[in-house]
Amino acid sequence: MTKTYNFCAGPAMIPEPVMKKAQAELINWNGLGTSVMEVSHRDKPFLALAKQAEIDLRELMNIPDNYHVFFMHGGGRAQFAAVVNNFLGEQGRALYLISGQWSQLAADEAKKLVPEEQIDTVSISNHQNKDETKSVTLPDFTGDVRQFRYLHYCPNETVDGIEIFDDIDSPWPIIADMSSNILSRDIDVSKFAVIYAGAQKNIGPSGLSIAIVREDMLQLPSLPQPTIFSYQAQLENNSMYNTPPTFAWYLAAEVFKWLKQIGGVSYIEKINRDKAELLYAAIDASDNFYNDVASQNRSLMNVTFHMKDKSKQAHFLTEAESHGLVALKGHRFVGGLRASIYNAMSMEGVNTLAQFIKRY
Repeated sequence: MTKTYNFCAGPAMIPEPVMKKAQAELINWNGLGTSVMEVSHRDKPFLALAKQAEIDLRELMNIPDNYHVFFMHGGGRAQFAAVVNNFLGEQGRALYLISGQWSQLAADEAKKLVPEEQIDTVSISNHQNKDETKSVTLPDFTGDVRQFRYLHYCPNETVDGIEIFDDIDSPWPIIADMSSNILSRDIDVSKFAVIYAGAQKNIGPSGLSIAIVREDMLQLPSLPQPTIFSYQAQLENNSMYNTPPTFAWYLAAEVFKWLKQIGGVSYIEKINRDKAELLYAAIDASDNFYNDVASQNRSLMNVTFHMKDKSKQAHFLTEAESHGLVALKGHRFVGGLRASIYNAMSMEGVNTLAQFIKRY
């Protein structure tokens, strides 16, 4: 039987050791004789799990003490609304940098919640059509006298295969949607006011999101909103204003343990860079495939590529699946092909795909 390598962009694969542990203790977690899904989130065993999960995440990301960590419902789209409602108030303005599909969707959501004049957008992507190289140029805010509550951007565009590695020199607090690259490489958390991420790529299963919020941001005026998405309410209730997604939280906690055991974020970053280099090299050397992202903005997590003869794509996908290489179809917004190679994807899996591309 051919081994399956899952390149899905999300929900994405979870590390095999974590899945095996979850399988082994599915109906008897922590020696309680019940599943973790069946215990109260307010009882001591789960509270201990939640506390350790935050400790491990803080260690993995070196999160400073003046930041709060919230485990919340919903994915990145829920956080699109949460950041607006928690920080803009009735008069606040925000600046959204647009580098691809997800940053655009975040800005579109913001415009639904407040008058459009409160949301400014700046395109930082240089490509005008699908045939041009996709690259990013960050704005120069020197001398900029505009006043914004925050600047929002998406460091890794899952759909477009674009990643922003440069720091943004912003005079305003920076909010980053790191749904698809959190824990993939070392970052300096102190350079951000807020980091949020849907869990279903590098953290765990879908249904959970994580928000890392600097203390001073909680002093900004908020808008009326559902209490479940209030960061202040999450702070006052230790992320348990109501029943949280306990099984997703449990799996996230196990992923954090796994990542610590193998060497942490700096270790996985080296592997991620090696995986991406191997796959991009195979695409660049091929006569049948190409990648249209500028080399300095090629994503480590989401490798997008296209066939020069697009009529062969369906055949390629069928042949790839027969070799155990699944979920390689590109996002419906842009088409083409995409291999998502998050932390849980092994070098073996990436090498198998690279060799298949070379042979095809």
